[in-house]
Amino acid sequence: MVGSALLNILIATSFMAAALLAIVPMPEWATYFRPEWIALAVVYWVIRNPERVGIGVAWIVGIMADALTGSLFGLHALGLALVAWLALRLRLRLRLFGVFRQASVVLVIVGLQLLLSQWLRILFDLPRGTEMTFLAPALTSALFWPLAWMLLDRFVRLLDLN
Repeated sequence: MVGSALLNILIATSFMAAALLAIVPMPEWATYFRPEWIALAVVYWVIRNPERVGIGVAWIVGIMADALTGSLFGLHALGLALVAWLALRLRLRLRLFGVFRQASVVLVIVGLQLLLSQWLRILFDLPRGTEMTFLAPALTSALFWPLAWMLLDRFVRLLDLN
């Protein structure tokens, strides 16, 4: 029971930390390369604990991200729901992969999320990235995936929540 409560706190804390990393001020040139921290947290928790984090949780976290960033209501929610669905579909395979091979799958998953987001921005005539720069966060997210995995995994093991 205590382990379950600790796990819920750890999941919520990781999503809050990811949200803070998503809004931390950065130089203008670096904003194009900001990793999709919330998507990384969704992928981790869907792989690690799909009973607790799935499409519904991803949707709720996405709505909160929409409110936090002031974007079109449902934009992040739809993207994170797609991320969760893809991670759920690939979960068993991803658990067998090493962390660096997982990063290549994360590149594709986050890339699809960003493509969906870009498509919705075009559809609703909202400001968007220039040319292909909107895909840069997929690359940086894949590069940061091993760090995110190891950090979150360390907390899970430290709290003995296996």
